[in-house]
Amino acid sequence: MTAEESGAEPGERTRPARRRAEVAEYILHQGSVPAAELAEVFGVSVMTVHRDLDELERQGVVRKFRGGASAQPSSVFESNVAYRMRTAQAEKQALAAYARTLVEPGMAVMLDDSTTTLALARLLPDAGPLTVATNFLEAIKLVSAAEEIRLLALGGEYHRSHDSFLGVPCIEAIEALQVDLLFASTSAVSPTHAFHQEQEIVLVKRAMMRSARRSVLLLDHGKLERTALHRLAPLSDFDLIVVDERTPESRLRALRDHGAEVAVAPL
Repeated sequence: MTAEESGAEPGERTRPARRRAEVAEYILHQGSVPAAELAEVFGVSVMTVHRDLDELERQGVVRKFRGGASAQPSSVFESNVAYRMRTAQAEKQALAAYARTLVEPGMAVMLDDSTTTLALARLLPDAGPLTVATNFLEAIKLVSAAEEIRLLALGGEYHRSHDSFLGVPCIEAIEALQVDLLFASTSAVSPTHAFHQEQEIVLVKRAMMRSARRSVLLLDHGKLERTALHRLAPLSDFDLIVVDERTPESRLRALRDHGAEVAVAPL
């Protein structure tokens, strides 16, 4: 049956999907929004807003709380990649610039699926010849255009909320490799341990650490002195931790007091 036969206006069936996309964009921009505000902004009922939020939560874009929704991370919820792309951009660029100085032609480099290492991926095309292995789809697309980069795409089950490949096939692909350098990030770090909200991410990152001769953890200051549900690894398991210069001296001291090798990336 056509839209005309059903009495619906052309394009009416696509309106909920379009509205949900606009709602998602609004939440990603604001970080956290009450449902009543969304109802007012988009001219729909609160009930309709909750249906939209249920679908967006199912897709992993936002998490609902009583009275609204948030794109911000919690101890058990990792932000959607679109939200992470927007945060701490200056810090990520500074961390990437420092990390680039550690890369030499001829190396095999592995990148995890963090938006911090994506900033580094943008700097690698002029560092060749290199071999780059990653499970992050956006990084795969970015470095695939570089003539002097040999790309190893680490496949597995695609997760839309992370824009990356995870699961047993991905871990097996990682375990078949031995790289010179791993660049990774994570969502939360205490003075002693790195954490992440999702166990599938933890298992992939641990496999990457085992497959690298040297592991470098890149952290913007907003991730420090936080925890999440799953312990990733003791910080002493990383050969180097790079933080941005907005990191308070007390937090630098705490990291070093627990045996971490720490470098500070200037902004």
